[in-house]
Amino acid sequence: MTTRRKFLTAAAAAPAAGLAAPALAASKIRWRMQTYAGPALAEHVIKPAIDSFNKIAGDEMEIELFYADQLVPTGELFRAMQMGTIDAVQSDDDSMASPTEVTVFGGYFPFASRYSLDVPVLFNQYGLNEIWDAEYSKVGVKHISAGAWDPCHFATKDPINSLADLRGKRVFTFPTAGRFLSQFGVVPVTLPWEDIEVAVQTGELDGIAWSGITEDYTVGWADVTNYFLTNNISGAWIGHFFANQDRWNEVPERLQELLKVCMEQSHYYRQWWYWGGEASLRVNGTKMQLTSIPDEEWDQVENAAHSFWDEIAAESETKAKVVEIFKKYNADMAKAGRPYRYGKA
Repeated sequence: MTTRRKFLTAAAAAPAAGLAAPALAASKIRWRMQTYAGPALAEHVIKPAIDSFNKIAGDEMEIELFYADQLVPTGELFRAMQMGTIDAVQSDDDSMASPTEVTVFGGYFPFASRYSLDVPVLFNQYGLNEIWDAEYSKVGVKHISAGAWDPCHFATKDPINSLADLRGKRVFTFPTAGRFLSQFGVVPVTLPWEDIEVAVQTGELDGIAWSGITEDYTVGWADVTNYFLTNNISGAWIGHFFANQDRWNEVPERLQELLKVCMEQSHYYRQWWYWGGEASLRVNGTKMQLTSIPDEEWDQVENAAHSFWDEIAAESETKAKVVEIFKKYNADMAKAGRPYRYGKA
């Protein structure tokens, strides 16, 4: 028998007719990102930015960060991202084997830049952003942001005081840098990033042309090499943040903007971390002796770089367009004079 009290109690507990049930909370967006960098280097070149993003995004989104070769080998990063196995990547185009017309310019394209500030100016004021965006849009990848890293120097077991000293040296470097340096007798070697230190110790490698002195100290390479060549083949590594285009499109616009802001902060962090570190460790570092190749001899390398640019430009219309931008930019900097350029371009 239903009493009036039972009827009223049941009515109060039931949802009002015609009212929608409360919406369930949106599920948290989760990304997996892999960087080219090992754990020690990643502490500086990416982890602070990802930590900041996760803290601000809170319950809305989280990026799980993986280091060099943890999920896939670095050379397979592009394909894994394109397929959606990985949601996002921090790398240069060259190392991740990007199938685009701009791949050759990622990492260390010889003498394209003199200083780290050249990179963001080239992308933001000279048109490289638009070219990279167009190239990656063709292959289902979002090019989020480009930035500068450190210059490219040689760290070696034996001293390098002349171009002749480079001949026969087995060196870990980037694909395009290796292609360029091979004309001077350098033997480029490709190995997993985490194997480099041991390879130098065992004699499999004679040296490394993958970074500046800051990274040599940070990742342990200064412990297994004895000399640092002050001449460099590039003033700054060109690296990027990328994402699978579909995963990017699924992220709300506000979180897309937050990602961009955190990545720009990462670029800024590296500007001063590398700039200060390169000078400080040259002056105060105790693990590596500095050597130099005389300017008049090193001019041969710089002249060869410009021939190399023309060789690359002849390969496609897009490559020619990028090379033309590099030429114009460096000519403008030379005309601007000090402090943009000292001496010739």
